[in-house]
Amino acid sequence: MDRLRELLNKYSKCFSNNPGLTNLVEHEIQLVSDQPVRTKPYRMSHRQNEILKNEINRMLKLGIIEGYWQIPLSKTAQRYAAFCTSFGTYRPLRMSFGLKNAPYFFSKLMAELLNGLEDFVVPYLDDIAIFSDTWESHIKHMETVLQRIKRAKLTIKPSKCKFAQQNVKFLGHIVGQGFRTPSEIKVQAVLEFPTPRTKTQIRAFLGIAGYYQKYINLFSVIAAPLTDALKGRAKKGEIKWTTECENAFRELKGKLIDKPVLYAPNFEREFIVQTDASNAGMGAVLTQLTEQGEEHPILYLSKKFSEVEKRYCTTEKECASIVFAIKRLHYYLDGNSFLVMTDHNPLVWLNKNVSSNPRLMRWALALQRYNFRIVHRSGKSHKNADSLSRSVIDN
Repeated sequence: MDRLRELLNKYSKCFSNNPGLTNLVEHEIQLVSDQPVRTKPYRMSHRQNEILKNEINRMLKLGIIEGYWQIPLSKTAQRYAAFCTSFGTYRPLRMSFGLKNAPYFFSKLMAELLNGLEDFVVPYLDDIAIFSDTWESHIKHMETVLQRIKRAKLTIKPSKCKFAQQNVKFLGHIVGQGFRTPSEIKVQAVLEFPTPRTKTQIRAFLGIAGYYQKYINLFSVIAAPLTDALKGRAKKGEIKWTTECENAFRELKGKLIDKPVLYAPNFEREFIVQTDASNAGMGAVLTQLTEQGEEHPILYLSKKFSEVEKRYCTTEKECASIVFAIKRLHYYLDGNSFLVMTDHNPLVWLNKNVSSNPRLMRWALALQRYNFRIVHRSGKSHKNADSLSRSVIDN
């Protein structure tokens, strides 16, 4: 920890509650019309004015809008962004929240700031995650990032920083030590979601819970009664809340209580793609073996068959599941040798182009760009993908 203290002391000027002023980018506003905007301020009572001032002061103290303040506005943009209030007229000198392209420019700033550091830095707007395999390399990586921040004349709010963490919260996940789990706060939001009574509320629940569907082995199967309740022309209105809907609602919550875990992919190891199909749909599981021979899940996939796909023969359905999985997992599998496991023995020829079926031949040709082996595994040993293939939720 002494090396960390030395590093933070060396770059102490990078840490401040006052926003810096970067020289990397300058925000410009381009108008889509030359027509001037003439809008008078809304009339407010004396009491409303006091409430507005207090709210602005509260936001300033919380630092809610300080992130964007580190980007200067061009002279033209300052004039365009000017605004008037009942207690004065103001012309902002720095980029503020509410400007149409502000998120893009902030992302542009982060991209230029961290260009070339993709091997150990992941930015998302004003969040920067630095990851390393060893403590020595982590210190070097942090110093590299702090050097960039110092040269760009940016500042970091000390209260928002966490150093030497084994696990961090990032985009709704707890990430670290080679795996990720759902964030407890986000899971709590799912657990506290009230019982839906309308289609809109069901969609809202499925949207929140569905964000973590890659963690849940049987998500599509469990959610089937809820997605069935959305059928019909009317997009809104009350629905008939059945016992099946209630059970599905409670079981999805229960699955997240169990704290499911997904493991980070290791591109030095062989990937395993398990696929299967049923009359309802197709499923896949991407896994890898550890040095101890344990198979760990990386993510789960499933897709409902279309009306045309439902008319495929068994071999075509099984083949379609392989094509679906490989295409969806392209960014994991491209350029790597991987293993495909299926419980349908006739498909072991797929990468040899020996079928007389035109559709199967076309799919086989589409997969020629990938380097893979197909292995048959009996249905009893193929439970992960088999259960997912019973999916009845649209992908």
